[in-house]
Amino acid sequence: MNGTLFDGRPGLARSVPFALYMLFLGLRPLLEPLLPEGSARWLYAAQIGSVMLALALLWRHYHELAEGPVSIARNLLAAVICGVLVFVLWINLDLPLLSLGQPEAGAPLDVAGRLDWPWLVVRVFGAAAVVPVMEELFWRSFIMRWLQKADFRRISPAAVGLRALFVSSLVFGLEHSLWFAGLLAGLAYGWLYRRSGNLWWPILAHGLTNFILGLWVISSGNWQFW
Repeated sequence: MNGTLFDGRPGLARSVPFALYMLFLGLRPLLEPLLPEGSARWLYAAQIGSVMLALALLWRHYHELAEGPVSIARNLLAAVICGVLVFVLWINLDLPLLSLGQPEAGAPLDVAGRLDWPWLVVRVFGAAAVVPVMEELFWRSFIMRWLQKADFRRISPAAVGLRALFVSSLVFGLEHSLWFAGLLAGLAYGWLYRRSGNLWWPILAHGLTNFILGLWVISSGNWQFW
């Protein structure tokens, strides 16, 4: 992407992949009736592909990802516990009061009536490997720190206050149908970012949550969690 457009606009660079993801969500109801039966679910592949392309083109702007995971001995266990705990909370906090609507979803079947395994692989990959990078860059690295200080790149994650942590987590939760579980997930990932000072750890925890959730959805048939 045009480097001059994003140089000096760190918030924009962290918003574009997220905006593309949300754009596909908004367009899906309009596009689904135009597509052959059974093929609409593959819009997800285009959605994830567009996010991956944006992340790749803008990667040089993500200085917080340049270093890689640090203090592995100190943070790995915390990230794993965080990821597993959020999964457990997610599948147990689906009460009507804690949800925005009641999502309905059937099994993704191919024309022969069998599970569409190629799509399932894409779905789990996107949720576990792409979405966490995109969302943590936007919600934790950008929004959470920006709520604390407009020039967010100059503030350490550890210096983010509880108000910024809570507000960013609440809005993150409202992005999901299970808003309360999303709020708790945002608090957990935000706490991990503040504790570790490194964005890779909440990315790992977020990815682990989504990976376990994907395997659980497939094995249990609780498709509504997708």
